[in-house]
Amino acid sequence: MKTDRKRGIPGFEERELTRAGVGIRYLSGGEGRPIVLLHGLGGAAANWRLVAPDLARERRVIVPELPGHGRSDPPAAGSLDSFAEAVLAVAEAEAALPAPWVGHSFGGVVALRAATLRPDAVTGLVLAATAGITSATRIGEVTVTLIGVARPGRFLGRRRRVVARSRLGRTLAFGWWGVADPAALDPEMAEAFLAGPPQHTDTITAGKALLAADPRRDLHLVTCPCLCLWGTNDNWVPLADGMEYARRLRAPLRTIADCGHLLIGERPDAVLRAIREFLTTVP
Repeated sequence: MKTDRKRGIPGFEERELTRAGVGIRYLSGGEGRPIVLLHGLGGAAANWRLVAPDLARERRVIVPELPGHGRSDPPAAGSLDSFAEAVLAVAEAEAALPAPWVGHSFGGVVALRAATLRPDAVTGLVLAATAGITSATRIGEVTVTLIGVARPGRFLGRRRRVVARSRLGRTLAFGWWGVADPAALDPEMAEAFLAGPPQHTDTITAGKALLAADPRRDLHLVTCPCLCLWGTNDNWVPLADGMEYARRLRAPLRTIADCGHLLIGERPDAVLRAIREFLTTVP
C-alpha cells in the first residue's frame, strides 16, 4: 500500500494489524535482524523518516503508530499495558521478536512497559528523551492535558507545508519545546512532524496513560541492556530525567549537544551513531 510521502517513510511499506477490534497501522522496511521504533505522544511513524531508512540498510525495521495516533484506530483501553501490548502484537505478527526497541518520549515509556511485560521479547532499549518522570508532576499533568484538549498540532498540521518552509513558522511550531535551532531544522522533517496531528483520533487517552504511569516503579524489572539518549537543550523532558533513568537502570547516558526534545529529527546523524554503537552490545 502506498503512503503519503510526508506521512510515510521512503522505501517502507504500510501495513495494518487488527487486534481486539483496533486497527494498528505500521510501516515495515529493510531486511535482517529486527528492530522496533516507537514515536512519542502526538507523533507518528513519519517522525522516524531520517533514522529508519538508514537502519533498514542492515535491519528489518518495524515502525508502529500507537493507538489513537496517525492512521491507527483509537485505543480500546486506556492503560499503558494496552499500548505496549498493541506494539508487541505487531512485532509478533511480523516475526520481529525478540528485538531491540528504540522509544522516543512517550514511546520510551511504552517500550519500558513492554520490556517488563515480556522480557523475552525486548533484547535492548534505547530511551530517547523518554517521558514519565517530569510528566508525572503537577506541571506536567497540566501541560499534557492542555495540549490534548487544545490540540495545537492539528491547527499547524493543516498548514504544515507553509509552516515548515518558513523560518518563522518552524520557530513558532518547534521553538523552545521541540528543537534547539528551529531555523536549521530540515523543512521536510518539520513537515513530517506536522503531518501526524491532523490524522490523530485520540491522543488524550495516551496522555492520560502517561500521566498515570510512573515507570520508575518497575525499572528494577528491566533486565535488558539500556542506553539513555538525550539532547542537552531538551526543555520538554529535561536532561535531569535522563540522568535519573540512567542511574536507576545503571545504564550509560549519551548526550547530544545543542539539541532539543525532537532529537530524532533534529540530529538524526547523532541518533543513528548512538543506536548503531548500542546495537553492537545487544545479543
